[in-house]
Amino acid sequence: MPEHISVLLSTVLEVLDPKDSKTYFDGTFGGGGYTKAILNASNCNVIATDRDEYVQQFAKEVKDQYGDRFDFHHAKFSEIKSVLNKTKQYTVDAVILDLGVSNFQLENAERGFSFKRDGDLDMRMGLSDTTALDIIQKYSEKDLANLIYEFGEEPFSRRIAKNIKLHIKEIHTTTDLAEIIHKSVGYHGKTDTATKTFQALRICVNNELGELQSTLKDAVDVLNPGGKIIIVTFHSLEDRIVKMFFKELSLQDNKSKFKLYSKKPIPPTEKEIRFNPKSRSAKLRCLIKL
Repeated sequence: MPEHISVLLSTVLEVLDPKDSKTYFDGTFGGGGYTKAILNASNCNVIATDRDEYVQQFAKEVKDQYGDRFDFHHAKFSEIKSVLNKTKQYTVDAVILDLGVSNFQLENAERGFSFKRDGDLDMRMGLSDTTALDIIQKYSEKDLANLIYEFGEEPFSRRIAKNIKLHIKEIHTTTDLAEIIHKSVGYHGKTDTATKTFQALRICVNNELGELQSTLKDAVDVLNPGGKIIIVTFHSLEDRIVKMFFKELSLQDNKSKFKLYSKKPIPPTEKEIRFNPKSRSAKLRCLIKL
């Protein structure tokens, strides 16, 4: 079972500053890294969700350790309002989201997230029906090219989409797809040239940007005065959504009920990057309700 290292953990704790009797919403429970650190930091409560059924085993361990202070729901974080209604909590003192893909997902070949391991072209994080294979088979060449360009920011999206559709009958696994991409654009730069296409498909499969936009709006509604929305992003599309949403709420003709924790996003330290290279692209932004 691969270990998952929570990114920007100490920074999240510093920004959140957990207090006794407060209730926090961890929308991306994963291996429970954030949740356990928050529960250890004060005598507070955490309500957590995760769309991935796999993590329920970790949630049980946390429940056994912290009892009534912890409540887990197998749900998307966009279901925050319905989850809080079920708990009869209704409002919280912070909403925390880590938008990265967990090691449990990346390292499991059967999940199809990584082109470094041969597995089914799945990419579902959970609670979704469409797979990555469904998308490349059903989308037209034009629509596939647009998807790869928009969600992957891939400049060679048309060439990649064309070759995918030309060889569609040969593509069944992650390595099949990666091979077509490599033949389309070759190898160049520090990052594998299949990365952006895989990112685009994963975002589409899980409606990641739509989930984020919906959750940001609902998070504002369920936040107590003094509460915080803390988001850790890993690519420019997510960060742009969070940045613009926070900026709009914190300005509003200087009569806003919100303020930014910091003007610029908080990156990982060089020490953390050395310890956990996957944290390199992470950015933390925080919005505070006055």
